[in-house]
Amino acid sequence: MSNKSEDAWQILRIQGEFTKGFDTFNDLGPCISVFGSARTKETNQWYQEAKKFGKLITKEGYGVITGGGPGIMEAANKGAKDNEGVSVGVGIELPFESGMNEYGQKGVENRYFFTRKVMFLKYSQGFVVFPGGLGTLDEFFEALTLAQCGHNISYPIVLVGKKYWGGLMDWLINTVNTNGMVSLKDFDLFKLVDTAAEAVEIIKTHNKTKTDELNTNF
Repeated sequence: MSNKSEDAWQILRIQGEFTKGFDTFNDLGPCISVFGSARTKETNQWYQEAKKFGKLITKEGYGVITGGGPGIMEAANKGAKDNEGVSVGVGIELPFESGMNEYGQKGVENRYFFTRKVMFLKYSQGFVVFPGGLGTLDEFFEALTLAQCGHNISYPIVLVGKKYWGGLMDWLINTVNTNGMVSLKDFDLFKLVDTAAEAVEIIKTHNKTKTDELNTNF
């Protein structure tokens, strides 16, 4: 198969992922995306905090969207399901992860990371970021960059874990900001907290006049 033909098939696969995702999530209602490490064990405090967040946020009428995997994603989905709330997974095909966790009511698996992130961003009224690694950082900075650029991202972004994220904050303030690469007002685009309950309160306060505005990010 020629490179041109391969490119054409790839375009169709990408289009198919968008179509399947849009069809699956079209009637979700208001949701919060939860990001965090797939490596977090059930005994870890952040697993338990993410599970608590899933339960608390569904009590406020929001659903939970995660990457559908283990760790923090599983915890948030489980908390939402335990409270009989909307629990959704947007998975990714990876050789070292064994499919979607069992706590999502509906979900899709993606081949491409960028189609997956569109689903997070399109169908969320807020973004809560628990401790994680490179994938979590990618998701956090994607949402933050769109908010910084005014690209229709007007919902809250919350980092959970002040000690965990402290080094990143120090670097952003003392290196990135000091060198003029960002401005101090960019730090108003997100909040830093320690608990699921605090994250829920920020979302409630920020979105109190927006709970009827669905799917407005794109």
